[in-house]
Parts: sequence; C-alpha cells; structure tokens
Amino acid sequence: MAESLRDQLLKSGLVKEVPEEKRKSAPPSRSGSGGSASGQPYAGNRPKHGKPQGGRPGQGGKPQGSGNPHGKGGRPQQGSKAAQAPRKDGEIDLAKAYAIRAQKEATERKQAEAQAAEQARLRKERKRKVEELLKGKALNLADADQVRHFPYGDKIRRVYVDAKQLAALNAGELGVVQQGGRYLVVEKTVIEELRGIAPEFIALLVDPNAVNESDDGVPDDLMW
Repeated sequence: MAESLRDQLLKSGLVKEVPEEKRKSAPPSRSGSGGSASGQPYAGNRPKHGKPQGGRPGQGGKPQGSGNPHGKGGRPQQGSKAAQAPRKDGEIDLAKAYAIRAQKEATERKQAEAQAAEQARLRKERKRKVEELLKGKALNLADADQVRHFPYGDKIRRVYVDAKQLAALNAGELGVVQQGGRYLVVEKTVIEELRGIAPEFIALLVDPNAVNESDDGVPDDLMW
C-alpha cells in the first residue's frame, strides 16, 4: 500500500508529529496561509523578520488610484461658479422687474393723491374767498315778481327780480352768481372781483355790446 503524504513527511523529518490533544486545541489554520493539505502549518523557509513587501490597504501606503473626484465626503461639489449658467446680456431678473414696477405704481399713486389733495385744498380756499366776497352783497328782493332766465351748467336757470333789476341785468349793470345752490343778484363790480377768484361761479353777466340774440334767434333776456 502506498504511504500517505503525512507519513512520507514524517519519515523525511520535515515535519514533526503533533500529539492528538495539541492538534485539537490548536486554532484552525487560515486557507491560503501556507498550510499543508493535512491542516498542519508548513514548516518551510519563511522570512522571520521584516515587513511584507508591498503595502496593504490600511497597513502601509495608500492604494493607487484612490483619488475622489467629488471632493470631501464623496459628495459632488455644488455652487461652483463653473456650474452656474451665465446670465444673458440685457436680461432682467423677474423679481427685480416686479419690484421696479411696484415702486413706480406706488410713486404714481402718491403723486395722484397729492394732486387730488391740492385740488381739494384750492377748491376749499376759493369757496372761502367767494363767501367772504359775497357776504352782504346780495341784492335779491323778497317781493320780486319778475323772472329772468339764463343758461348755466347746461341748463336753463332763473332768478326773481323786480322791473328795475331786470333792466339793469339786461344792460350788464347787475349780474348773477351761484352760491350754495342759490342765485344771487350782485353789482357788476362784485362780478369783476369774482372773475379773478372763481369765474366758474359767475352765472350771468350781460355784455351790452354783444348781440342780444343767440344763434337760434331767441333773445337772452326773453321772459317766459
């Protein structure tokens, strides 16, 4: 019968026989670490001193080609200027355009409000001056029995006078002004002063040099 490899190694003196008890207590050998086919450690020529040639990852030098193209932490770098798309020439940011438009509208609204407030102030001031001018100047008579019609505000208005006042109105010596929905008969001098303050309140002042008839052939002093 052919001898086993173990028996041949024992005879040649290359290995020594280990008692069965020590063989059982010994840790199993790692595969690929130089052990024999029978599980015994190989007693061949091994370097006893010196470090193994060629660095291993984690023990010696760093492995080749392990650079990280994404930067630290393995994450791709974000926010770089190269990654941002360049803005086109003349392009205006939408939010900025809205802000400019809102500011312009606010400015225009403030200007309109300021103009309206100024116009209201001027109207109030004119009204005050008209009241001061007409105070005690009205010549209306309580027993007036004559009616004088005149156009004012796109409508035909009327005022009650006596015969003497009617003649003075037609001659341009008296006039009529509007105040608070009433029509007051006043002297021509008052009309002239009012013309420089608020001419819109002048309701009637006949020009004696003008033609007495309108385009439709109806006299301005016609009574009906």
